[in-house]
Amino acid sequence: MTYKIGIIGLGYVGLPLSLAFAAKYKVIGYDINASRVAALEKGIDANHEVEPAQINAVYNNIVFTDHIQTLKDCNIFIITVPTPVDAAYQPDLSFLIEASAQVASILKKDDIVIYESTVYPGCTEEVCIPLLAQQSGLTFNENFFVGYSPERINPGDKLRPIQSIVKVTSGSTTAAANTINHLYSSIITAGTYLAPTIKIAEAAKAIENAQRDVNISFMNELALIFNKLDIDTTEVLKAAATKWNFLPFKPGLVGGHCIGVDPHYLAYKALEVGYHPQVILSGRKVNEQMGVFVGEKVIALLAKKYGGNIAQKKVLILGIAFKENCSDFRNTKVVDIYTTLVGAGLYVEVHDPLVNEQLVKEEHEIITVPQLKNTYDALILAVAHEAFRSIDFEGYKSKGTIIYDTKGFIDVELIDARL
Repeated sequence: MTYKIGIIGLGYVGLPLSLAFAAKYKVIGYDINASRVAALEKGIDANHEVEPAQINAVYNNIVFTDHIQTLKDCNIFIITVPTPVDAAYQPDLSFLIEASAQVASILKKDDIVIYESTVYPGCTEEVCIPLLAQQSGLTFNENFFVGYSPERINPGDKLRPIQSIVKVTSGSTTAAANTINHLYSSIITAGTYLAPTIKIAEAAKAIENAQRDVNISFMNELALIFNKLDIDTTEVLKAAATKWNFLPFKPGLVGGHCIGVDPHYLAYKALEVGYHPQVILSGRKVNEQMGVFVGEKVIALLAKKYGGNIAQKKVLILGIAFKENCSDFRNTKVVDIYTTLVGAGLYVEVHDPLVNEQLVKEEHEIITVPQLKNTYDALILAVAHEAFRSIDFEGYKSKGTIIYDTKGFIDVELIDARL
């Protein structure tokens, strides 16, 4: 089989995947965002995950487009669109459904559609495949085939490119599964793992992130407890880590499009089949409150210093991305810190040189400042960007700034408190 690959969605997952395949095959990358397509055609990734040289290196093998008909001659379609949750933490499949409908409009006999978007177990077979069949007029597993290979992209991680991360694969028939596994094996140097079924591959992805979420929630709960006991959580973890089998998780803000979202997909499906997932949901509940906790802690520190008179005191938040060295601010819990502080009558500035200032303003009505002032009443290190290493924390401390560190990033002698 000669692979003619179409990638649907050119975000944090789709773009690196497109370039990895384009190193060996002809690829067409499709995105509904015309401005993003235009930028990629110039070798520019606004997410700062891919360098221009990486795009230019495969320029002859890849086409970027915002017209789905450009992909009509492809025989492999890989869908890598977002699968967020709504305000009630229910799965929002609108992007997935729209992408499936677009692919269905150009689907042909013997084509293979592969989903990489994170979903609940059963979603591909219960939602996506019926839509593909109905709108294409083709018969599933006779005229077209489907696979699922969950993405394992780690935004901001320059040490683990897509080729170095083991890829789980699956397919709707044995032949389709083998074809899909062979396709990914040709570009993934770390190897692949062929799962027995699509549902197993979907479930594996869901629990990867749910496991991390639950472990971090335990650390966060410890931080909440030790705060009341006036014990330094970091020092407790250092002592506990001397045992060989202690797991090295740390407390922190849990945002982003994976760990902060995927457990809700698993919980949704569990509830649908009549099981109330107590551990998963309790972990989510703990992690969802940590931004407010940090904000309230800083308010308490300011109130103690100024005798309760904190109105219009100036606070700087360093970072609004959901994690370090990354421009992705989806589902960032730094917003909860910001709203808590503003709600208490404080004047708050946010500084993050990695994010798109306009997008942050449009989504959260938060204006990020490009330059720092000389003095602040309080400073919160929310995201451990390497770019913040050059900040003169000692200078701020000498001027009386209260410094709160959520990441263990700042010299301990300079901080007033940490998560």
